[in-house]
Amino acid sequence: MQSEQQYEQLMLQYNQLKNGAIDIARLLEKEDFDSAINLIKIRESIFLSCKTIRRYLELTPEQQKEVDKIFNEIKELELKNINTLQESIENVKSELIRTQKVQKLNKAYGSNDNSQGTIVNFEH
Repeated sequence: MQSEQQYEQLMLQYNQLKNGAIDIARLLEKEDFDSAINLIKIRESIFLSCKTIRRYLELTPEQQKEVDKIFNEIKELELKNINTLQESIENVKSELIRTQKVQKLNKAYGSNDNSQGTIVNFEH
């Protein structure tokens, strides 16, 4: 009887993790990275709890099949979220590099101070 309750608890927690992964994907899509990170931190304890329950719970073959199914769904969602984050990081890096180059060019050639002559400033 207790193993049935533990199985139900495990499935409940896995469903929480799955729903959380969906929520994180939605937050990443809206570029709400702070909220996504907070949600990720909150879920850590649920992951640990699931790991502990799985370690000591003896599952029937049917239960094992259900647990593996939802676990794989969570894993797939998490991998998609990781890929989304990595793409976002790369986009931010490339935008930062572009901005730094523009600033460097503006500093070198884009001065509005006409007291200094530059190669680009033919008016002076």
